Amino acid sequence: MIAPSLFGDEMPPVAPVASPTAVPVAPAARNASSTDGGSQTRSLYRKYRPATFAEDELVGQEVIVRTLRNAIARDRLGHAYLFCGPRGTGKTTTARLLAKAVNCLHPDPAARPCGTCANCVAIAANATTDVVEIDAASNRGIDDIRELRERVKYAPTHLRTKFYIIDE
Repeated sequence: MIAPSLFGDEMPPVAPVASPTAVPVAPAARNASSTDGGSQTRSLYRKYRPATFAEDELVGQEVIVRTLRNAIARDRLGHAYLFCGPRGTGKTTTARLLAKAVNCLHPDPAARPCGTCANCVAIAANATTDVVEIDAASNRGIDDIRELRERVKYAPTHLRTKFYIIDE
């Protein structure tokens, strides 16, 4: 049975997703959370965070994924995107994936982001000045906005496109 989507096109029903199994962690490291990539200390939401725009990774966002992949393939991105919704629905993850996909060095648009090229690795490690993530809750003063407006004027230094992710 095919159900109509919000945009009028028909989409097949989504298969249920199996929940990830528990990751064994040493007792001393149960509350630890690290971004170094170690499997013993990474929290589950970081370990299972989507890494590409594959249909089976960004669960529940099929229309958004299709729209963004088409925009990237046609090189017709908007100057700004607003991702809104409840906590935990993938807004920041989608923004990070978009930054990776646009700046990926992989030649195949369908495989973006590859996650292995220098640009993808730098973005994932927060090691580039061209993808800036800002916490809006703590950076909401007039001086913070002035500083952001000043930084936006500069061209990207290492990547193709500069991204500012303003998180809730």
